[in-house]
Amino acid sequence: MSEVQSIGFIGLGAMGGRMAGALLEGDSELAVFDERPEAMAPLVEKGARALASPAAVADVAETVLASLPTPDVVREVACGRDGVVRGGAVRTFVDLSTTGAAASEEIAAALHQANIAHVDAPVSGGVAGLEARRLAVMASGDREAFERVRPLLETFGSNVFWVGPQPGQGQTAKLLNNLLSATAMAVTSEALTVGAKAGLDPSLLLEIFNAGSGRNTATSDKFPRQVLTRAFASGFRLELMAKDVELCLAEARRRHVPMLVGGVVQQLWTLAALRAEEDDDHTQLVELYEGWTGTTIESRTVAADAHG
Repeated sequence: MSEVQSIGFIGLGAMGGRMAGALLEGDSELAVFDERPEAMAPLVEKGARALASPAAVADVAETVLASLPTPDVVREVACGRDGVVRGGAVRTFVDLSTTGAAASEEIAAALHQANIAHVDAPVSGGVAGLEARRLAVMASGDREAFERVRPLLETFGSNVFWVGPQPGQGQTAKLLNNLLSATAMAVTSEALTVGAKAGLDPSLLLEIFNAGSGRNTATSDKFPRQVLTRAFASGFRLELMAKDVELCLAEARRRHVPMLVGGVVQQLWTLAALRAEEDDDHTQLVELYEGWTGTTIESRTVAADAHG
């Protein structure tokens, strides 16, 4: 950590705000920017310095990290009129967002023209993984630049991987991971819907799946914690998962690789996103199946409490 003289962080949402907070806990001096002043306020109270634009952050920080929702937002933050590329101090830009490989390649090329190293470093593990400091980080780009920022990534990631030297390789690894996660969520929703229609207890079915070969991240974590409890608070929005699945399919098309199962999964998440509210959690995908079948996937204890 001591090798990094100054740090900036842009994008203080559910993940970015917590990652920036983790850096502050490590006694780093941190400059931050988010379009929402209320997102910066908790970090300012802990000692961060709030600035007015990405360019302003890049004027004081040699290393700038960003956690942003879409490829277009990352492009604007990195390369726009008030973007990181305009900063006078920045030497390395670390993109923790999920943008897709094509956008990453484009952003890396623009930054290279300004003599700014680009490290593509999307993360996986969600809010729970971040709070436990157990995120997986999939980084790509210049190896020397990656090694410089590795201590920062290890602040919130217990598994930090360098997947290759090419811009976007980290994005591809992340998108494939999220496709698997999205598929698990979809097929588990289907399985439990059938079980509920057959009169089986969803809680018991999850115990069976987790003791057998059907175990996955949806059966072991998301359904017990978020769906059966009706909490729907994993910290990752449904529309963002739908975006990630579409980006994965776009990368497959770019590589001329068919994704037959992935294509069906993408359609399911698109349908769910069309009916979802902006802040719906991604675990609310199950509501698509519940609506089709007139079932509710919840623990019998929660159901009993709800109905008196």
